[in-house]
Amino acid sequence: MASKASIAGHPIHPMLVAFPIGLWITSFVIDVIFYFERNTTLPLVSKLMIAAGLLGAVAAAIPGLIDWLSIKDAAVKRIADWHARLNITAVIVFAASLYFRMRIGAHWVNWNMRLPVILSALGVVLIGISGWLGGALTFGHGVGVAPQDDSPEEEAAKLRFK
Repeated sequence: MASKASIAGHPIHPMLVAFPIGLWITSFVIDVIFYFERNTTLPLVSKLMIAAGLLGAVAAAIPGLIDWLSIKDAAVKRIADWHARLNITAVIVFAASLYFRMRIGAHWVNWNMRLPVILSALGVVLIGISGWLGGALTFGHGVGVAPQDDSPEEEAAKLRFK
């Protein structure tokens, strides 16, 4: 099923999800590094990455919603529903993490950092599961991908004769 939200036949949603995923995971890694290094710039960088990831998630959600609305198969729709639920939950979790970080301000002692870092860790787990489901939608069920004219066997045969 080709995506209605695409550029030159390339689905937009999978292109955009790399940004929030990368930003949020890197933010969590920076939190871990801060635990050991205590570089006072790191918490600010982590906050900015979470905020940018939230903006990227909103941008990725728009073509994702368009793709979700075009799914007709009930089994595929159930997977897409869980993918969407996990993504929405992850956005809420990262937004809460950012909120608590903003409330803490510049006073980053271990006790104040626990909740925001735990929320970020939870968010990373959620996007990991959701990403796996998104991969199943794209690679397993072809959501957002233009159908091929040839079967996998015919494609393999073509490659052997080139």
